[in-house]
Amino acid sequence: MESTSSSESKIATAKAVFAAAASFTATVMLARSITQDLLPDDLQYYLSSAVRSFLTRFSSQLTLVIEEYDGLVSNQIYDAAQIYLSAKISPTTRRLRVAKPAGEDNLNISMEPCEEVVDVFGGAKLKWVVASRPVETGFGASRGRGRGRRRTMDLVPTESEARFFMLSFHNKHKDMVLSTYLPHVVEEAKGKRQEKKTLKLFTPCYDRMYHSSLSDVWTPINLDHPATFETLAMEAATKQFIMDDLNRFVKRREYYRKVGKAWKRGYLLYGPPGTGKSSLIAAMANYLKFDIYDLELTEVTQNSALRKLLVATANRSILVVEDIDCTIEFHDRMAEARAASSDCSEPENQVTLSGFLNFIDGLWSSCGDERIIIFTTNHKEKLDPALLRPGRMDVHVHMSYCTPCGFKLLASNYLGVKDHALFGEIDNLICTTEVTPAEVAEQMIKSEKPEDALKDMIQFLKMKIKENEELKSKKVEQELLAEKEGGKEAQEGYKI
Repeated sequence: MESTSSSESKIATAKAVFAAAASFTATVMLARSITQDLLPDDLQYYLSSAVRSFLTRFSSQLTLVIEEYDGLVSNQIYDAAQIYLSAKISPTTRRLRVAKPAGEDNLNISMEPCEEVVDVFGGAKLKWVVASRPVETGFGASRGRGRGRRRTMDLVPTESEARFFMLSFHNKHKDMVLSTYLPHVVEEAKGKRQEKKTLKLFTPCYDRMYHSSLSDVWTPINLDHPATFETLAMEAATKQFIMDDLNRFVKRREYYRKVGKAWKRGYLLYGPPGTGKSSLIAAMANYLKFDIYDLELTEVTQNSALRKLLVATANRSILVVEDIDCTIEFHDRMAEARAASSDCSEPENQVTLSGFLNFIDGLWSSCGDERIIIFTTNHKEKLDPALLRPGRMDVHVHMSYCTPCGFKLLASNYLGVKDHALFGEIDNLICTTEVTPAEVAEQMIKSEKPEDALKDMIQFLKMKIKENEELKSKKVEQELLAEKEGGKEAQEGYKI
């Protein structure tokens, strides 16, 4: 009897508990419904924030928010966490992002939003969660009302996505996480990045320049250029000088910090077309394992857009501006003064020399580390001296016409020949003409037999010498004619 009574008592107690829980749940749902229907949104947000704040006081967990960007520059910890966590993803994770860029052997695995990864370090349990939120980045044009010529364009807010990690752990591990764990994540990621890095060539997305986040203004593709310092057709001493300069640069982070200079290096590659400027840039990238950012200045219409592009470039990268003399009137300082004093409409290209110099040598140049800036030009004399001074263009490399040393290297690369009886005659011809490495390489490609290729090279060089002599003779005749006509005009002016 006692056992039956005890069972009935427990059942009654359970029913009472369930009834109370159901009543409480119904009350909460009713209160929530009334709150959503009757209270303003601002008051609802205030109440929910107050409840969360109250509950947080009794929690021992601390959460760090790691944004993708810190102001205008990328967050090094966020970038490192992405790489570090790719090797820590749990088998129980249900959603992953997987990609395999062309030319890469490894899969790129990353976390989907709202997924979590648990890591253990120094006896502490740390939970990573990736999240995102929409942000307004500006205004874009949309179709307005009207017909024909009267149709107008309306400006509507445009949105992008701000990504971030949330790292949660017990509050007692705060000092360990900040002083030891996060630096450990950065170092581990740096090693993994170098192990599996595939070099990228970035080009600007001009159509998304003014209404996208920093992560969207450059588009990458794989850089598969095979050029190396061993295959470059240039003087051995010049190659060695460049390699030594690059090695010294990447090892001197603390030195640059000590002397108060931004950790960057500027190169100017100048010389005739076809002398290997682009190949040298690719060789430098392959040597350092640096990505390349290829900037076409004629497409940039404002200093603010240029600033956004440069800030969005990553550390350990090469910024390339090819044919700098053909892009903007950098050699003409008075162009800015004329544009400023003119009452006409604004010029199409608003990127100024002073604005550009501020990005490569002013305060903005310090927004990033271990960067190389390379300008190329066919006409060094056209550039403004302000652009060429040390601190902006630190190293000037003259890309000359092909030399006997360069020819022998090309013969080894293209024909597999390191020495031949015809080399002496070819060396003498190369020393007496102006022929680019690109022209020499093109001749070697035409024949698969080394003997035939070298004989054709001799004929090509003889023809080239003849062409150069004819061009020089024609140029002299034109100069004499111009002098004669100038003297005639002077005499007629004197008679008048």
